Amino acid sequence: MSEILLEIDGRQVEASPDMTVLQAAQKLGIKIPTLCHHEKLEPYGACRLCMVEVESRGSTKLVVSCVYPVENNLVVRTRSEKVDKVRKMILELLLAHAPDSRDLQRYAQEYGADKNRFEKEPSFCIHCGLCVRYCAEVKKKHAIGFIDRGTHREINFIQEIASKECWNCKECFPLCPTEALQAAYVLSGALVSSLPIFK
Repeated sequence: MSEILLEIDGRQVEASPDMTVLQAAQKLGIKIPTLCHHEKLEPYGACRLCMVEVESRGSTKLVVSCVYPVENNLVVRTRSEKVDKVRKMILELLLAHAPDSRDLQRYAQEYGADKNRFEKEPSFCIHCGLCVRYCAEVKKKHAIGFIDRGTHREINFIQEIASKECWNCKECFPLCPTEALQAAYVLSGALVSSLPIFK
């Protein structure tokens, strides 16, 4: 398999054809912010925070780096006025849902995002899908999933499975960028139904 040569932030890098722009950047030690990416999971592209600017065959566009495949002679800019503006807007929208998230606050400081720009809709979940995907792809348990669509979408523990599997696992908890997953677990009744006193 022949290597692909591309340029990221003025530096050339060789990448294998199955790599994404995010992976190629990481190979160079270039940090691109992510909230929904995990090395054990299939690329998802939900949070859009890893957006970068790419130039190919004379045209420039913004792409989601965690799902965008590398290509020969691609020129990538991980920081530009346009990229920073988009990331700032994304962070401000996410902060309306999870204003107390430490990960979001850290990125907000870096990009000058105002957590009070948009009216608060504190669902605390930003739909990164890390918990759902980790449980399905890595643990193969499917104890948690999404319900509803659009603005009503939320995560939900499947009590019949979660009451047996989650109490001894909880590997998805530290993945949650808003730290809301544990609260959702308790509120769903999965914790209560798993305790011996309730069996």
